[in-house]
Amino acid sequence: MGKIIFYEERNFQGRSYECMSDCADMSSYLSRCNSCRVESGCFMVYERPNYTGNQYFLRRGEYSDYNSLGMSGSIRSCRLIPQHRGSYRLRIYERENFQGQNFELLDDCNNIQDRYRMPDCQSCTVMDGHWLMYEQPHYRGRMMYLRPGEYRSMRDVGYSGMRISSIIFYEDRNFQGRSYETSNDCAELTSYLSRCNSCRVESGCFMVYERPNYMGHQMLVRRGEYPDNQRLMGMSMSDCIRSCRMIPMHRGSFRMRIYERENFNGQMNELVDDCESIQDRYRMPDCQSAHVMDGHWLMYEQPHYRGRMMYLRPGEYRSFRDMGTGPMDMRIGSIRRIMESC
Repeated sequence: MGKIIFYEERNFQGRSYECMSDCADMSSYLSRCNSCRVESGCFMVYERPNYTGNQYFLRRGEYSDYNSLGMSGSIRSCRLIPQHRGSYRLRIYERENFQGQNFELLDDCNNIQDRYRMPDCQSCTVMDGHWLMYEQPHYRGRMMYLRPGEYRSMRDVGYSGMRISSIIFYEDRNFQGRSYETSNDCAELTSYLSRCNSCRVESGCFMVYERPNYMGHQMLVRRGEYPDNQRLMGMSMSDCIRSCRMIPMHRGSFRMRIYERENFNGQMNELVDDCESIQDRYRMPDCQSAHVMDGHWLMYEQPHYRGRMMYLRPGEYRSFRDMGTGPMDMRIGSIRRIMESC
């Protein structure tokens, strides 16, 4: 039997409510819920009443701050996930009301785009077992819990905007020639295309690079059409895209430290939001290394988010020059978070 304890305040403080089943509206018991402890079993917690809105899967453990889960608001409802020991069976459909191409799943799938060439999933039928659907490949991004039943529209169950990131690369300009579609990172596009001179982002956000292994000049591309890479990247760029990274959606806090010199030396400053000019805010003449703790960031060559850019995901960057992460002569002028709106 599952058991979860909700607390009004962070760090398990304030009034509490103990639950061992579904709860459609936490406000019946607590005015707010900002932390919880799962004593046993597994639960889904939701940002809105009646099991709607963004949702998160919780196993046994302590969750001292809802922000650490990536939630933008407090917990409003929860579902107990019953233990299932039988078979698993799920049928997914490309469009609402069980329309479009469909496929049956009996086990996990870490990328429906790669396995089925299916760009989206808007309805499904769960025949057996309990499932989690994720927004991004490899079980990342926002999630949705499905118990046995029919789901004619993901929007009808209170979850809209969930879509698999997808980008299509074309050999020639104006979306001509052979194409290659992907929904995750690709270190070497020449494994699939001899060249890449245009692209179309079906959903999500990607960084595209002029060199293999995510190096050289780079550009953020959002949903839309890019018929000519030279126009997209600027005349200083080479003609072709050589690699790409999918940028996962991030809903939690943002935090990074920037350092004036390589190997985390010199002046240091910590950022939790955008900075349109590191010179004006910190009197910092250059940034040569960084440590990204939370979130995904773009660093720009000039103030006010202009000029060449460099994408940083969580990790340590001891030397931008040695890693080939960005242009060798690039100096950092401004820094911006990659937000959900991407």
